[in-house]
Amino acid sequence: MPVRATTIATQSSCVARLRVVIRGAVQGVGFRPFIYRLATAAGLPGWVINSAQGVFIEVEGEHDALREFLQRIESDKPAIAHIYSLEPTYLDPVGFSQFEIRASEGGEKTALILPDIATCPDCLRELNDPADRRFRYPFTNCTNCGPRFTIIEALPYDRPLTSMKKFGMCEACSREYHDPADRRFHAQPNACPVCGPHVELWDTDGAVIATHETALVRCAEAIKEGRIVAVKGLGGFHLMVDARNETAVLNLRARKHREEKPFALMFPTSELIAEHCEISPVENRLLRSPESPIVLLRARTPWMLPAAIAPGNPYLGVMLPYTPFHHLLMQELGFPVVATSGNLSEEPICTDESEALTRLAGIADLFLVHDRPIVRHVDDSIAREMAGRELVLRRARGFAPLPVFVPEPLPPIAAVGAHQKNTVAVSVGEQIFVSQHIGDLETEASFSAFERVIEAFNQMYELHPEASACDMHPDYASTKYAMEGAEPVLQVQHHHAHVLSCMAENHLQAPVLGIAFDGSGFGADSTIWGGEFLRVTDEGVDRVAHLRTFRLPGGEKAVREPRRVALALLYEIFGEKAFEVDVPSTQAFLAAELRVIRTMLKQGFNSPVTSSVGRLFDAIASLIGLRQRCKFEGHAAMELEFAITGDTHESFPYAIHDAGEFPLICDWGPMVEAILRETSPSIGYIARKFHNTIGRIVADIAERVGEAKVVLTGGCFQNRYLTENCIQRLQAAGFQVYWHQRVPPNDGGISLGQVMAAAAELKRRHRR
Repeated sequence: MPVRATTIATQSSCVARLRVVIRGAVQGVGFRPFIYRLATAAGLPGWVINSAQGVFIEVEGEHDALREFLQRIESDKPAIAHIYSLEPTYLDPVGFSQFEIRASEGGEKTALILPDIATCPDCLRELNDPADRRFRYPFTNCTNCGPRFTIIEALPYDRPLTSMKKFGMCEACSREYHDPADRRFHAQPNACPVCGPHVELWDTDGAVIATHETALVRCAEAIKEGRIVAVKGLGGFHLMVDARNETAVLNLRARKHREEKPFALMFPTSELIAEHCEISPVENRLLRSPESPIVLLRARTPWMLPAAIAPGNPYLGVMLPYTPFHHLLMQELGFPVVATSGNLSEEPICTDESEALTRLAGIADLFLVHDRPIVRHVDDSIAREMAGRELVLRRARGFAPLPVFVPEPLPPIAAVGAHQKNTVAVSVGEQIFVSQHIGDLETEASFSAFERVIEAFNQMYELHPEASACDMHPDYASTKYAMEGAEPVLQVQHHHAHVLSCMAENHLQAPVLGIAFDGSGFGADSTIWGGEFLRVTDEGVDRVAHLRTFRLPGGEKAVREPRRVALALLYEIFGEKAFEVDVPSTQAFLAAELRVIRTMLKQGFNSPVTSSVGRLFDAIASLIGLRQRCKFEGHAAMELEFAITGDTHESFPYAIHDAGEFPLICDWGPMVEAILRETSPSIGYIARKFHNTIGRIVADIAERVGEAKVVLTGGCFQNRYLTENCIQRLQAAGFQVYWHQRVPPNDGGISLGQVMAAAAELKRRHRR
């Protein structure tokens, strides 16, 4: 039934009907109630409707009143709404007599789905008000906050199409839902203790230990005792332990098989975070934002938590509670907890309590669960400050699946992303929807999650792709999946996709010089690229420069053992004498191992050729004794960044080999030899000079290529010192420099670039 206002008499002075089509993040944010109040206050009869394409409005009145109404839509809209297009059309009046909210329509699926949003101040106030009927209710929400993407099953965003459909609203909630003056008017997840989801605490067999308030209290007591609790949240489970308890933290590491990779922390308040970490204004905004991501903050010294939280890392990944459920639990605790993904390493996060009992068996001691189904897994997002701006490193809760907008409509394309940090993307008109972080496609569970996300996107947007886009690497699970599909497949070179991703996010048109530095990507010449300078034009992409190549003895094993890469660099420079160089890298091998590596390098057996900057970072970390074996991806490179000390602007020598044509070759040989001769005892000094050298190479190549616009992309540009150094040098040389913001520079952004590459190729084919 439509919601009707008091009848508004049709005015004799009504001269026009205004039709408005609004696209953007306008569903699930109280937009229709806002329009209702705006129109009725102005005395404008008509209607508003949620459609799968956005919000549609028609009102009738005098021209001046209609113009003011239009202006106020943009100026007074709900704070969390985002209008990407507003299309007004003036038509002849038809004689509306009142304003109403009409039932939602279907149709072509192009409307935006809002991400899950952190608890708003109004709901938080009610949560802690003993006089309020939602006092300490863990699922309080309104049109300004609460679950969205994790509960929606289909468009448009209405309660019957969400996992809240199983909870019938009580009389009080129904009154709120249908009252245009209430902030819960048409709040789809609206619920209360009488009619909504509830909490239970389970043992490892799934037996109920406690319910409701008692469950939260008993869970807090267990954490205080040092036990590991699996806590079901918005998009999946967290594994939580007392972050102050070193024994509990080490126990979690052992059970989860996570040796040294840092754990994320949840703090009860921002004031407590400030006691442990340095916080800039940009970082403070990120922490308190509706997206509420994990934010990487530099820990204060002396370190106040167990070193096992983040071994060898000066940063802590911290977040604030972002649901009423988490607020209540953290209020009970009053101290920081580890809040890491509820999974085994390399697997997707658990979303279902029955599944969690099986998959987290042997890890969790207890399970704090609730009965609101999670439709899709969504991890916590990760962000950091970069060059005075926010940079998303993992795009999930709070950010996905908001689209990237492009200047002109694209053909429908489905992109399946990379093998690591996988995301998928689809183009719908002028929008490219990038999925939440899926993860590395290493396991059957991860690949199943990948397939589910693709299926959900196709269903949600009723997509019929004209083509699929994938990586060129023949062994990627995502590539194999695309190749088995029915539609034509366009393969996109990995680093080209990186560059196009950054261009799309920054709304850049070619020509552009793209600098793509990462660990590895299958190259157009079938070698492993990773230190690439690519000129992108309307006609395609040219490799104008790259790092001097070297071998990776053992292939993937070299990625896990920087000592192997270091030996490969030495072999490129010194040949057989490389094994006589007395450095930590050679000292880390047994004599028998060195003989095997020597044979591999000499014969080129199982030793692919690479130009990877990421592997160069690994090699330098090994040569100076920082890290010989990695416990997780990027381990050695991170330690090299964290080792930086001092304030020197010096750099090591290098060479650019220019044969009069592209590609130029950036020769790291002189730098490695200089490092071997370095007499400074300070690893931090060498680390800083190395980073400065990469920055000089970037600026040098950019000047030789001569493109005004330069983009920085790839996983290496998660390194703050490297990125900011490159930006400063390029800007000082007069270049316009662009880097990522809301789309990750790592492989999480590859799917976006794949869509852009495939669209450009289809456009070129249509012109031929």
